[in-house]
Amino acid sequence: MAPATIEKADRINGQRVDKFAERRAELAQAALQTLSELGYAKTSLREIAQNSIFSHGVLHYYFKDKVDLMMCCVRQYKAVCVTRYDEVVAGAATYDELLEGFLAALSETVRNDAQMHRLWYDLRSQSLFEEEFRADVLEIDKSLENMIWRIMSRFSELTGEPQQMTPAVLYAVFDGLFQQCLLKHLAGDADAIAQMQADVRAVLARFAKKPATPVKAVKAKPAKAGPAKAKSARATAGALNRKISQPSKRATASSRARA
Repeated sequence: MAPATIEKADRINGQRVDKFAERRAELAQAALQTLSELGYAKTSLREIAQNSIFSHGVLHYYFKDKVDLMMCCVRQYKAVCVTRYDEVVAGAATYDELLEGFLAALSETVRNDAQMHRLWYDLRSQSLFEEEFRADVLEIDKSLENMIWRIMSRFSELTGEPQQMTPAVLYAVFDGLFQQCLLKHLAGDADAIAQMQADVRAVLARFAKKPATPVKAVKAKPAKAGPAKAKSARATAGALNRKISQPSKRATASSRARA
């Protein structure tokens, strides 16, 4: 086969994969609300189809099973969630701006996206029992750990003090406070968010204490400041988005078999 013919065939195949991935992302977004309301144990592709405008056949064509669909949904949501906090980091020029932005983002997430995060914790719990979930859950969990580390690293820049705790410890602390708040909020505790804010302030007072004499404010460097710094703030979100755009091997194989 001539090189030009091979190149054309590769381009056509690439376009097919891109369109397939785009359609998966669209379907995952449409199914996310149903999944977040019903949870893992109470759903199947057929039940999801019954609560959406898409047929069971369409969903089954693009997703091998509900695990494939649910992981695509969660990856898609978490990729957006990560960028929300990265924007807080990028826009904070002072300690107080970063603190208030962080607290606001945490609070808004609980108020507006409680069901989405409930789905995430549901899947993370399931991964303790089902190996099929673990690789994806660990990757998403790591992206959230990195997100918290970027926030705490920015606090270190604004306080002038190096961070003494490891990324894993810091993530465990903040994730624990967030999950505790989410549970209380879903149970109807009107003070849950305010208590979380107070607890986060207490943690920061220990791990990133505001200096008595303000450190000279330094704006977070924009993307053009260098490849390493430019990529750090959105690296994980970008990776997750790329993963979303790439259908799983089993899903792609399934679609080819049907073709």
